[in-house]
Amino acid sequence: MIDRKNLTTIKKERREKKLRVPVLPIEEAEIKNKATDAGMTVAEYLRNLGMGYQVPSIVDSRQVDSLLKINGDLGRLGGLLKLWLTNDKRTKLIGKPELHMPLDSIRNTQNTMLDVIIKLKK
Repeated sequence: MIDRKNLTTIKKERREKKLRVPVLPIEEAEIKNKATDAGMTVAEYLRNLGMGYQVPSIVDSRQVDSLLKINGDLGRLGGLLKLWLTNDKRTKLIGKPELHMPLDSIRNTQNTMLDVIIKLKK
């Protein structure tokens, strides 16, 4: 098996040998989609799989940025809600559990989103 460290040297060499792999049309489409999702050509993708390397998954950075923006918006919303609740005389009649319920919901949503973002980054 080729060591991953020697891959740089191998990349400089010209690959002249070609392998032919018969596939069904549906398999071809799936392989091409997976290669595109990984940010690789079909040849690179299949070569990495065949050599036993883990194919990295590329996450669309726009999606991660969007999740981070939503997470920030939730934090700001929680802050505004908390400010409104603490300064409004009408909320004095409402118990603490009722006041903290929406804040807890926002915190739980933020934590769930952060877990997803961390998994995506790995």
